[in-house]
Amino acid sequence: MKVLVIGSGGREHAIAYALHKSQKVDEIHAIPGNPGIAQIGTCHPGNVEDLDGILKFVEDNAIDFTVIGPEVPLCMGLADLLESHGHKVFGPTKQAATLEGSKAFSKDFMKRHHIPTAAYQEVHSYDEAVAALSSFAYPVVVKADGLAAGKGVVICEDEDMAKKTLKDMMIDGALAGAGSTVVLEEFLTGFECSLLCFTDGETIVPMVSAKDHKQIYDGNKGPNTGGMGTVSPNPFLPEGMDEVFQKDILEPFMAGLKADHMDYRGVVFIGLMIENQKAKVLEFNVRFGDPETQSILLRLDSDLFDIMYAVSTKTLKDVEIKWKDEHAACLVLASVGYPGSYPKGMVITGLDQVADDIVVFHAGTAVNDNGDIVTNGGRVLNICALGQSLEETRDKVYQAAQVIDFQGKYYRKDIGLN
Repeated sequence: MKVLVIGSGGREHAIAYALHKSQKVDEIHAIPGNPGIAQIGTCHPGNVEDLDGILKFVEDNAIDFTVIGPEVPLCMGLADLLESHGHKVFGPTKQAATLEGSKAFSKDFMKRHHIPTAAYQEVHSYDEAVAALSSFAYPVVVKADGLAAGKGVVICEDEDMAKKTLKDMMIDGALAGAGSTVVLEEFLTGFECSLLCFTDGETIVPMVSAKDHKQIYDGNKGPNTGGMGTVSPNPFLPEGMDEVFQKDILEPFMAGLKADHMDYRGVVFIGLMIENQKAKVLEFNVRFGDPETQSILLRLDSDLFDIMYAVSTKTLKDVEIKWKDEHAACLVLASVGYPGSYPKGMVITGLDQVADDIVVFHAGTAVNDNGDIVTNGGRVLNICALGQSLEETRDKVYQAAQVIDFQGKYYRKDIGLN
């Protein structure tokens, strides 16, 4: 099989890495890919938003199966386009992808199908939003309706901050139109948990749990990022939550897909807030989480291609998915200044000197004119490992973080502890 992976980040490298281990996969291709993926496959120039260009590549190169990594091409309808031309694809349709593409659509879906979530109000103008603030206690959560590359959710501590955030989004257009409609939401207390599931629209299979660390600084302080590291299993998950997830979240979610005639074949990432043995949904994402995927797929003990193909062909019920008992950790090495502005082009050293049991996924790298691998993003590398305990996996990734170096390297020291 010739498999094409769409995307360029650490998530896509982790997907390609897992697919590369399948005996059914003969060739890995990526658009645009990254220097890490290039070590196990062939990267091709292109833009993930160029749907017609991707379709042409699939047809010109006789690609057998396409895996769509990022949310933007899914929300644009890439899965629909490829399928309409007879090509197998892993990823939900444009309609189903609206669960991530529109916060208002997602909240309405949850409300109609009795999926527990925070109280909210959808607003369409700045004046309407300011008037609605009186219905909420502080802190209040302000969410841009559209895709905003992880920057569309702001927790506002007081009215002044809420008004400024609403002005930035709704009047000044700080999120390039993603904030023209806004969802105001009750602030939930508890702790966050990432629940990723494979689903073909008929069957849903949860993956092993993971814990993400969103904030930039140790102790969960500072602005949110795309994620500074993950561990799996989630060490903070209470016993007995699997049954709660199944009954309160997954069963009504699947019933909602069927009631709304949504063709959902791919991964659903469910962001949860857990308190007092109860779970509420913060958000749905319609693709693998990043960097949760890097930890979770290291623990996969089944053939990822078999799972993805079964999802695509609505035969997921026939596949047994096995997981390793080991613990996994993923530590993000970031560029100084992230999640704000940061330098690029810093030469990375030590990649060939890490221990054999370390897996390094490339998240924001490039190759310079001298052939050096250099920094090219805010999140640069994902250092990953398996171990018999959380402590062992933490030791492994933090030792590797000392070996790999580049100017302005930054990482959290408390992944898995907070």
